[in-house]
Amino acid sequence: MHRSTRPTAQQGARTVSMADVAAAAGVSQQTVSRVVNHQTNVREETRRRVEEAMRALDFRPNFAGRSLRGGSYRAIGLSMFDVTRAGNTVTLNGIVSAAREHGYAVTMIEQGVDSSFSLGAVSRRMAELPIDGLIINMNRMAEDFEEFTPLAGLRTVLLTMYAHPRCTTVDSDQYGCSKLVVDYLVAHGHRSIRFIAGPKASMAARFREAGWRDALLAHRLEPAEVLQGDWTADAGYEAGVKIAEERSATAVYAANDQMAYGAMIALRDRGLRVPEDISIVGIDDSLEGTVPHNMLTTVRFNLRERGRIIFNLSVGIEGDAGAYTSIRLPGELIERGSVAFCQ
Repeated sequence: MHRSTRPTAQQGARTVSMADVAAAAGVSQQTVSRVVNHQTNVREETRRRVEEAMRALDFRPNFAGRSLRGGSYRAIGLSMFDVTRAGNTVTLNGIVSAAREHGYAVTMIEQGVDSSFSLGAVSRRMAELPIDGLIINMNRMAEDFEEFTPLAGLRTVLLTMYAHPRCTTVDSDQYGCSKLVVDYLVAHGHRSIRFIAGPKASMAARFREAGWRDALLAHRLEPAEVLQGDWTADAGYEAGVKIAEERSATAVYAANDQMAYGAMIALRDRGLRVPEDISIVGIDDSLEGTVPHNMLTTVRFNLRERGRIIFNLSVGIEGDAGAYTSIRLPGELIERGSVAFCQ
């Protein structure tokens, strides 16, 4: 059951089997199997001889064979969009760290932002690989979200704010973070709070906008026109220019820190002081260590912990099999120097 492919000078490739390793090492196939599966009942000298033969023949144990004996591949599948985004990068770090802690590998595919997105297609593609569980990061809505049913035997966890009837879902509270920000600004006397939104296709951006709007209405404040952004500092700068020209807002809430920072620079370039003339709040706390003398008040999510929780659920370390839940992890307001009381 253990096979690998080794290129040779005489032919394109040939299959190297456990029998080949046993013959090269002068031992039985059972002894090779014990070495492959890290069993202790092998003499050290014999183990070294088998390992040398494996290296010489470029032999790799077959995952399927190992799974049949141990019941696990010790690997999870992960599907993500754009791993370069700050939130995705930290979440990935949390998943990989948890996998390392428990002796698992991570097999990842990255979804294209311009292609259609189907949970069923992702599941079928990942199921062809040696994995024990599956994590799908839903930065945007899947076309088959409502009807999707996880494949039998493949525990599947979705990273999304939306609850699902047949999967556990986990996410930072993308809606509640906006209520946290608006309540904080209103408590500082602000009544005109402009919002810089993220991309329309982003589910996190949609929830943050909905939270901002609902929180304002709860305070009996009328939401102003949304300024559309794309998560970048340049988009924030453009929005900041417009806000500076209008001179009506006393505070700005941007859907991420990059756009908040861009808006802050634009306002200063137009002669407005932050926070004396206008206050600014971001989301994600992603500028620390990147921007010197970071003064941006923001909401911090523990994305590394989010990644750990998602991993644990995907392999059954947390949660009950067959019991589905929706987990929302709250953010923490980090006060720095970009908000002042409105005079």
